[in-house]
Amino acid sequence: MKMSLAQRVLLTWLFTLLFLIVLVLKLDETLLWNWFLVFIPLWIFDAVLLVLLTVKLVGRCKAGHERHVRRKVCYLCAVLLKLAFLLALCARLEHYAAAAAAKLSCILAPLWLLLLGAIGDLGYSTFSARTE
Repeated sequence: MKMSLAQRVLLTWLFTLLFLIVLVLKLDETLLWNWFLVFIPLWIFDAVLLVLLTVKLVGRCKAGHERHVRRKVCYLCAVLLKLAFLLALCARLEHYAAAAAAKLSCILAPLWLLLLGAIGDLGYSTFSARTE
């Protein structure tokens, strides 16, 4: 289950375009959908990412590539943090009781953790000494 770079880019653009179209229709009040339904293109995209990452992770575990396994686990954590943020955001937008009472900082916490992880990974890959 290997996707080429062109297929991954096309898939990303397709789901982003679909999400933006549905989001504009929801904000324009043309669609009266639930916020969870508006985010369906992002849910599908994240599901595809989770399946691909899981397949690659299992393949790397069997081959014994420990360094690559750690990297894939970090990617898996990033996708799960993104999903947690989207779930909290949709719950807040739908005014569910627990989510509506939660502070905005609690809802944005997974996104902040994701961004801190991305900055840390960027700093590590930029300033670490390559021994390869």
